[in-house]
Amino acid sequence: MIHDPVSLMTELAARARVAAGRLAATDTAVRREALLAAAAAIRADSEGIVAANAEDMAAGRENGLSGALLDRLMLDPGRVEAMAAGVEAVARLDDPVGQVIDRVERPNGMVLTRVRVPIGVIGIIYESRPNVTADAGALAFMSGNAAILRGGSEAIRSNRAIHAALARGLGDLADAIQLVGTTDRAAVGAMLKAEGMIDLVVPRGGKSLVARVQAEAKVPVLAHLDGINHTYIDRAADPEMARAIALNAKMRRTGVCGATETLLIDSGFADPAPILTALADAGCELRGDDAIRAIEPRAVAASDEDWDTEYLDSILSVKRVDGADAAIAHIAAHGSHHTDAIVTEDAATAERFLNAVDSAIVMWNASTQFADGGEFGLGAEIGISTGRLHARGPVALEGLTTYKWIVRGTGQTRP
Repeated sequence: MIHDPVSLMTELAARARVAAGRLAATDTAVRREALLAAAAAIRADSEGIVAANAEDMAAGRENGLSGALLDRLMLDPGRVEAMAAGVEAVARLDDPVGQVIDRVERPNGMVLTRVRVPIGVIGIIYESRPNVTADAGALAFMSGNAAILRGGSEAIRSNRAIHAALARGLGDLADAIQLVGTTDRAAVGAMLKAEGMIDLVVPRGGKSLVARVQAEAKVPVLAHLDGINHTYIDRAADPEMARAIALNAKMRRTGVCGATETLLIDSGFADPAPILTALADAGCELRGDDAIRAIEPRAVAASDEDWDTEYLDSILSVKRVDGADAAIAHIAAHGSHHTDAIVTEDAATAERFLNAVDSAIVMWNASTQFADGGEFGLGAEIGISTGRLHARGPVALEGLTTYKWIVRGTGQTRP
């Protein structure tokens, strides 16, 4: 076994490069059948995966992981089944590889086409959630890319068990999804500096991880930043819809990146008390401005830092704002360009919000918890990109491809 992180990454990348070349030459049916076999292998080893995860959970409790992180880490038979079903869903998606984006014939007779092709070798660095091992591996594989996966040390046993099942299912294509088996943090640095060996790095985790990746990477990065997401309750919102959406957007699962972290309530919205009461009764700590605290006595005073915090916990900052323009301004000042929503029955206000808010996902009358590749019909996601280049929002198969120009001539020369 290689212990030096640079040598380890060099070996993994070399094997991945060969696997990527093989994979790019396969047709859709081959990749589809391999992933279906991988999903079956995950199901067959559900008991072993859950047992490995139980060891990670025990270690996580000993090490003081927060409730939100433990929720992300935890696997039970239902979550393992969902993981297997997610791999199957990816296998059945339309294959983007070889898709003709556009075609044009030039006046000189040359025919130009742009065709989707795999990116190549993708390094994926993630924390806590072991299901990413299956999701990200499957997405990379189906889009013709080889993946090198580096999960967090807190999920190392779970990740190894899931990867072993994937490898059994993939058979002779197993090198297309490789796991960095060491918890040595230097392996991350080696991956980030693997210029010429790895074509793209995707960080999926907290602010410190993404900051490190962006600071150290010598290869292109597809960044997923904080989910400082907002739900704005407009003065024209339906009260019951507003209550249901606000409660779901925060409390369905507080540890996911699509959870609402700040609730903005229009000063013209007649009765915010039922919304605040429902949240507080559900166990959510409310951190509000003076107007909110006057309505809900259980709310505590919000600090300046609260408006810029991704809690990933049962904590919500709440503020009253004077109209949609004030909500838009607050989101521009404090948001992370991830997911923001408006609840209103006023279509004109909704359209203004949808057009003005510069986030990867903007919603009208829906919970921000729908910020998920599976819910978007993409099968799964490798992450939600909050940048502006290449891909934005949930990144799935199409986001893991690039394109090349193919020129067909009949002997043309340039004058």
